[in-house]
Amino acid sequence: MPQKHAPIAKPHILKSTPPPVNTGRHGRQFHSSRTPRAFTDDPPGFQTEKDPRKNPSDKWFDLPPATGLAPYRMDLASILSDAAMQNIAKNKRLVFHAVGDTGGVNTTTYQQQVASYMELDFGDANTGGANPSFFYHLGDVVYYSGEIANYFWEFYEPYAHYPAPVVAIPGNHDGDVDPNDQFNKPSDSLKGFVRNFCAQTPLHLPEAQDSPRDAMTQPNVYWTLNTPLATVIGLYTNVPEGGKIGQPQLDWFQQELDAAPKDRALILALHHPILSAYGPHPGSQYLKSIIEASTKAANRIPNLILTAHVHNYQRFTGSINGTPVTTIVAGAGGYNQKLHQLDRKTFDPKNGTYKFENGADVLEKFNDFQHGYLLLDVRPDKILGSYRGIDDPTSSAPPAKQVAPYDQFEIAL
Repeated sequence: MPQKHAPIAKPHILKSTPPPVNTGRHGRQFHSSRTPRAFTDDPPGFQTEKDPRKNPSDKWFDLPPATGLAPYRMDLASILSDAAMQNIAKNKRLVFHAVGDTGGVNTTTYQQQVASYMELDFGDANTGGANPSFFYHLGDVVYYSGEIANYFWEFYEPYAHYPAPVVAIPGNHDGDVDPNDQFNKPSDSLKGFVRNFCAQTPLHLPEAQDSPRDAMTQPNVYWTLNTPLATVIGLYTNVPEGGKIGQPQLDWFQQELDAAPKDRALILALHHPILSAYGPHPGSQYLKSIIEASTKAANRIPNLILTAHVHNYQRFTGSINGTPVTTIVAGAGGYNQKLHQLDRKTFDPKNGTYKFENGADVLEKFNDFQHGYLLLDVRPDKILGSYRGIDDPTSSAPPAKQVAPYDQFEIAL
């Protein structure tokens, strides 16, 4: 259905024994939690394997076998409690987090800062279904090459106190394999991701150590999340810059578009962006053309497209087969201190919108100076979204209150 957008005003052209299991207040089962540490310091013993290459691979890797049955769908009810699902139904509201590019390979400081603010969105005083139900990770969970040895430091440790499930699609770094590593081979692509996100049962894995989180049970590296208010189709765009998708996944994608219920929001998630104003990582016309061809064939256009890969925040009003679609880059989840800055000779975050002269796509808002995350709020008739930009930590004291949204948007359904 048509989306509601504000008028565009003259845009600029251009290994541990797991402790006892407890059930959290949001229905997620956890092992006993630990005492939080000061998040501005890396945890004692922090270390990760460093890939000596200056750049990641730029080649295709074959996908691992699916761990679940086609058509690779997972119901939200399979990872939330009955009470949590009843709360969603009662309030007719689904709230969740989304961001990518979080793996703090050189330091956990910035990733932990983002995670700490995300935790502040949960509270016993929240009413009307305001607590997030899950975190949808948009890829690049572990740098540089999705190493299993790095999963504790870059995933389990930072989100040890995040009180909801985490689901994900892989990014290029999750699928990469270091060609200089004699212990890995191309067939190991996504080995760590499959082990930790596509387990057949929610096991507590050795790499989780004393973290309270079990492995997630997604059916494949590309998959669909079914919820009462939204269908989220997650694509895996592989390792090459600009993305690449094989024919089996393309066929599946079109089928999922066609099968998606029409009485709820449709959200598409992929790692590589189809629109980006950051020169070194521009939007992928290849991926955009694939989305346009598939949506045209299925006669179904997503209400919202989520991407990452670029380490900043960008919100576009994109055009998919002539239909305006909110298209977002959210890749400032905590990988290193330095973000990807847009060319200041052209782009000013305080100076309005920017329309690309060779198309209908408009850059409505961007933030390339603060790490942050998306908070999405899906209702029966609309999607409310906000980007929470946060400053870098200046002390060892954890954040005490939520920050005001840097950007807000609304999509009519």
